[in-house]
Amino acid sequence: MNIAIIPARGGSKRIPRKNIKSFCGKPMLAWAINAAKISGLFDHIIVSTDDSEIAAVAKEQGAETPFMRPDDLADDLTPTVPVIAHAVTACLDLGWAFDYACCIYPGTPFLQITDLVKSLNLIQEQSVDFVYPVTEYAHPVQRAMRQLPNGKMQFLNPQFELTRTQDLEAAFHDAGQFYWGKVSSWLAHKKMHTDGLGMPIPSWRVVDIDTMDDWQRAELIFKSMK
Repeated sequence: MNIAIIPARGGSKRIPRKNIKSFCGKPMLAWAINAAKISGLFDHIIVSTDDSEIAAVAKEQGAETPFMRPDDLADDLTPTVPVIAHAVTACLDLGWAFDYACCIYPGTPFLQITDLVKSLNLIQEQSVDFVYPVTEYAHPVQRAMRQLPNGKMQFLNPQFELTRTQDLEAAFHDAGQFYWGKVSSWLAHKKMHTDGLGMPIPSWRVVDIDTMDDWQRAELIFKSMK
C-alpha cells in the first residue's frame, strides 16, 4: 500500500493563503490532490495542515485530513522530513500498513502523473531511500557571477571564465514537486536529497511559485499548456 502526503500549512507569507488561492479556476491545493487521485497509486491521500480552512478545502477536493499538524511543525523554518515523518507516524497509529509514502508539495500544478509512476518504479527497482524529480540548470553554474558595489561583474569561479559552456559538467537542482520515500526512511529522518535518487525531468515543466510574479507566469504557462 502507498499513501500520498501533501504538506499544506496555513502561514504562507509571500503569497498569503497560497495553498487555497485560486489557480486557473481551482484552489492551488486541488491540482496536487487531483493528480494523486488520477494516478491510482495511492490508497490514501492525506493533507497535513495546521489550518482548518485548508483542511476543509482538502476534504472538498477528495483528500483526507485524519489529523491536524502541530504548531511546532508549521512554521517557516520547519523542514519537510519532520513534517512527513509526523504524518507517517500518525497514519501508522491509525492502523494503516504501507510501504511507501510520497510527499507531494501543494503548489505543483505542473505535476505529471507519468513522473509519479516512473519514480515509484525506480524506488522499487533500485531499493533506494528516496526518488525525486530534478532538472538541469539552464546555464552552467560554474560560470555564475556576482555584482560588485561598483557595478562590475566577477565570476564566482574565475578558473571557468574562458571555458566553453558545452565543456562544463551539467548541474541539477531539485524540481520541488514530490518525493517518494520508504516508510522506514521517513521515520529515520534520512536526507531526501543525498540519500535519494534524482529523476531528470524537462526544465519547462518546473516552475517555482514563490512570488506573485511567479504565480502570474505560472498561470500563463499553465493556460498555454491546457
